[in-house]
Amino acid sequence: MAEARGFQYESAEHEADTAVSGMWLFLASESLFFGGLVFVWLVLRLRSVEGLRLGAAHTNLTIGTINTAVLLTSSLVMTLAVQRARVGQGLACARACLLTAGLGAAFVALKGLEWWKDLGDGLYPGARFALTGPHAEGAHLFWGWYWVATVLHAFHMLGGIGLVLWIAWRARRGDFSRAYSTPADVVGLYWSFVDVIWLILYPLIYVVARP
Repeated sequence: MAEARGFQYESAEHEADTAVSGMWLFLASESLFFGGLVFVWLVLRLRSVEGLRLGAAHTNLTIGTINTAVLLTSSLVMTLAVQRARVGQGLACARACLLTAGLGAAFVALKGLEWWKDLGDGLYPGARFALTGPHAEGAHLFWGWYWVATVLHAFHMLGGIGLVLWIAWRARRGDFSRAYSTPADVVGLYWSFVDVIWLILYPLIYVVARP
């Protein structure tokens, strides 16, 4: 049995189980939070289908799709990083983590470019909202929802990038081995969660309501 990593744990296995269970509990609470956003989208769809279509028609499908591919690739690379940590290959784990963080940064940069275009087109809540017509109110609500959902997701991405870089630093130090890789496992779970949230937001923003 591996040596415990903290005085409050009976063993390293106990610590690992506690850390992973804690992360799952945190992710469950986050799921309820993002689930509320999905519920709001459903309410918008029931309230104004045409307004939702009008708003969705002006989203940037190209950037959204590229970002989805970037995030899926990052998830694959992060999985490889966790596997390398579990077998004590610190350098390989660090390299995979750096690539993951780079892909995450590319996602945020592309999202920033998309936001810049949206702002330039007047697609933001307020008196100067660009879309007009009988369904403009529904489109306005959709774009308010869009900004809340994407900004919150981007903040989670930035937090994830910081955590992945921390894992890269620890892996480079040689902190992980076959007996101990709990931090990498936990951060890997978080990164996968952020990816899954985007896979839910992507169709709601760009696909389902698109005319």
